[in-house]
Amino acid sequence: MEKKIILVGLLLGVIAIVLGAFGAHALKKTLTAAQLVSFETGVKYQMYHALFLVFVASTSFFNTNEKTIAFYLTLFGILFFSGSIYLLTTASITGIKTKILGPITPIGGMLLISAWGYLIFRLLAKK
Repeated sequence: MEKKIILVGLLLGVIAIVLGAFGAHALKKTLTAAQLVSFETGVKYQMYHALFLVFVASTSFFNTNEKTIAFYLTLFGILFFSGSIYLLTTASITGIKTKILGPITPIGGMLLISAWGYLIFRLLAKK
């Protein structure tokens, strides 16, 4: 499982770098300043959590089951949080109907917070 978590973390990191460059260059001419700031927020949180996944997989503080739970909370958190931000900010370009995505962003945020909180709880519970 550790290899899978590291691989996903690294892939999410690469995607964050590509999206960050895309936002800074290609989208700069198309999106408003506020949209660019939002897009950047999605990229930042994706990168923070990509690194978080690499840490989780690499540490010996947690067992495989704990790592797996944190992995899925983080993965779905990134997809919901950053993914919805990407779609919301680029809706004017893509034409994708994003009305339903508004409530998805905070759900993603709660999943990300839950991943961190879960590991804090598990660490404090260890003797």
